[in-house]
Amino acid sequence: MAFLPIYVYFIALSLVVSIVVFNSFHRGDSYLKNFPPFLAATLIIETYGSYLSYHNENNVDLYNFFTVIEFCFYQLLISMMIKNKRMRKVIWFSCILYAVIAAINIIFFQGKYSFHTITYSLGCLIIVSYCVYYFFELFRFPKSVKLVQTPAFWICSSLLFYYCCSFPLFAFVNYWGTIKWVVESFDSIVTILNIFLYSLFTIAFLCSRTRKYTLSSS
Repeated sequence: MAFLPIYVYFIALSLVVSIVVFNSFHRGDSYLKNFPPFLAATLIIETYGSYLSYHNENNVDLYNFFTVIEFCFYQLLISMMIKNKRMRKVIWFSCILYAVIAAINIIFFQGKYSFHTITYSLGCLIIVSYCVYYFFELFRFPKSVKLVQTPAFWICSSLLFYYCCSFPLFAFVNYWGTIKWVVESFDSIVTILNIFLYSLFTIAFLCSRTRKYTLSSS
């Protein structure tokens, strides 16, 4: 497994923790139960993608497909965290619309062997926007909330940071290939971002076990 980047082990750790504490998730954090199958799929895709890269085989089509799935998953996940029912419906609609637009872009415009920078950028903006909405709703909540014991806070924080940072990185990935220092640093940057993302996911799973309350729905 020498071909595996370090962050893959953090995905594996996050998956193991999500399974171990699965039955201990607070009932108000039931959306966390969607993570084990998603993380398992992520682990498989990342392992296979790294294997293809190690053998100098093209893995862009694989990541084109899976990043679309990721964006849809995170949109639906955020919809389970927020309380405004109208906003939930907006997110569900945008999830379907995004999947259609991304598929059209990949098949007819940028092609499956070229990274879908246009719809990836769009996906980043969508996730960041919904995370900002979550924080807006959270800080308007009339009761005090212990953020360190709120899994949704950790998840949205990780997504907000990850996609804010990865937006310029992946949006221009087809262009960065011409800049030597970016190429040399690309893997390190991706590794750091992913370690941060999956580490905060793991924290979210663990803090759900000690949570003693849940926010009421409106």
